[in-house]
Amino acid sequence: MKRRLVAEALGTLFLVAVVVGSGIMAENLAAGNDAIALLGNTIATGAILVVLITIFGPVSGAHFNPAVTLAFLLRGEISFKTAIAYWPVQVIGGVLGTLLAHSMFELPLIQYSNHAREGLSQFGAEIVATFGLVMTIFGCIKYKPDAVPYAVGLFITAGYWFTSSTSFANPAVTIARSLTDTFSGIVPADAPAFILAQLIGAALASWLAAWLYQPQK
Repeated sequence: MKRRLVAEALGTLFLVAVVVGSGIMAENLAAGNDAIALLGNTIATGAILVVLITIFGPVSGAHFNPAVTLAFLLRGEISFKTAIAYWPVQVIGGVLGTLLAHSMFELPLIQYSNHAREGLSQFGAEIVATFGLVMTIFGCIKYKPDAVPYAVGLFITAGYWFTSSTSFANPAVTIARSLTDTFSGIVPADAPAFILAQLIGAALASWLAAWLYQPQK
């Protein structure tokens, strides 16, 4: 369990460090072009997911995401004891990832975002993003387990562009991104709605996957 928790903490730390750090770098280099900045942020995030799931998946399952952990719990594939151990280390790892990104770019370590992300459209987008992410994971586990790292990386890459919320799809990442006043940030007051939407999306995907991917008779 200790190795699993370290893997979850490290994985979430590096995920958030890449999300926040690449957002800072992209904004610095994009000369005010938000599309170029988002593209740089997208590529880095999708790429690191492939790496992190590949190297930590055999250790902890590479959740790095409380919503994914919830989905596995609802399907009975992990115990409640494991879930409540994973959740705090994922959040702590995410927060440390934000602090690491700030330190690398010589920014104040403690910040609060002013980047508003509110409204029903973004709430719905986070349900869609998390639903799609969880379905991607369970579909690959059922039919092509070796494809999980690539499929997850590609889904999040697409999600940055087809959802109005840019596909956070992760409560730990949402909390961590509320602590950066940079390109990837979210106003802390908007974070609870995102997290609720993510948990709804994960629960819906868990239910549908259980029915859709049941053994054929």
